[in-house]
Amino acid sequence: MLDQLRAMGVFACVVEKSSFSGAARNLGITTSAVSQQIRSLEQEMDVTLLHRSTRKLSLTEAGQAFFHSCQEMLAAAERGKIRINELRDDLIGDLRIATTPELGALHVVPALSHWMSAHRGLSVHFEADHRYIDLIEGRIDIAIRMSPRIDDQSLNAIPMVRVDQILVASPSYLNQSAPISRPEDLMNHDLIPVNLMSGYQHLSFQHLSTGESIDIEMKNRLQTNNVFIAKSLCQHGHGVARILYLDVQKELINGSLVEVLPEWNLPAFTLYALTQKREQQPMKIHRCLDALKQYFSQLPGGRNLQEVS
Repeated sequence: MLDQLRAMGVFACVVEKSSFSGAARNLGITTSAVSQQIRSLEQEMDVTLLHRSTRKLSLTEAGQAFFHSCQEMLAAAERGKIRINELRDDLIGDLRIATTPELGALHVVPALSHWMSAHRGLSVHFEADHRYIDLIEGRIDIAIRMSPRIDDQSLNAIPMVRVDQILVASPSYLNQSAPISRPEDLMNHDLIPVNLMSGYQHLSFQHLSTGESIDIEMKNRLQTNNVFIAKSLCQHGHGVARILYLDVQKELINGSLVEVLPEWNLPAFTLYALTQKREQQPMKIHRCLDALKQYFSQLPGGRNLQEVS
């Protein structure tokens, strides 16, 4: 099929240049190669496409009809080439982004809101789920994931921001419960975990100034796979929530939640933007990543949030 399409292109060039030698010069091949392509077409279709004479070439009736088909094919190929260049270089077409419901609602949509409004040629699909989505199978352009590290060598992992885990509780809960001045005191409290984290009941602390390390296991009666539910349980006084700083900034600012043991660190996570490894990424992916990086670099500061270079 490819050989036939190539021969159709050669035939169209011969007609446009009105000579085999002119077509050969234009295509950068020999005159004999042009002649062979035309003979192959005529033999395959069992028709004569060109009347040949020493002075000029002329189209047969079959050749005229076939020339129009060749022109349509070449025009379609050119349109396809233009479309591919547009999709590669311009901010148009589809863009598929995978993230969690919490990250999507709290950060990814706000990060991209103005950018999406400015580029209305883009159709953006947000795939919000806690499950791991394969970028190739899911046709995902960018996946936003929180992880201690990314080990998948088949992906480009762009770190955007480093985020601490912290413990939070409502002021009313802290006022009515046993005091918490050291990690060991947490043994007398209930943990509200987001159970997507592995080993969520195990907490490893390191003191900010002394470097002292303490590991404990907390008990839990309530748990959830959703950050919004964990925050609500915590705000209603059901225990101490283990949560990412990125997810509770507003609550810490308005005072509905208070950080517990702020002088002790839990292990940090990194927020990554993941893309497939390609020799050349479409411009829309580059520009989307730029918008995400800009947003996360401008988040309110604090000891728990550091920009990742």
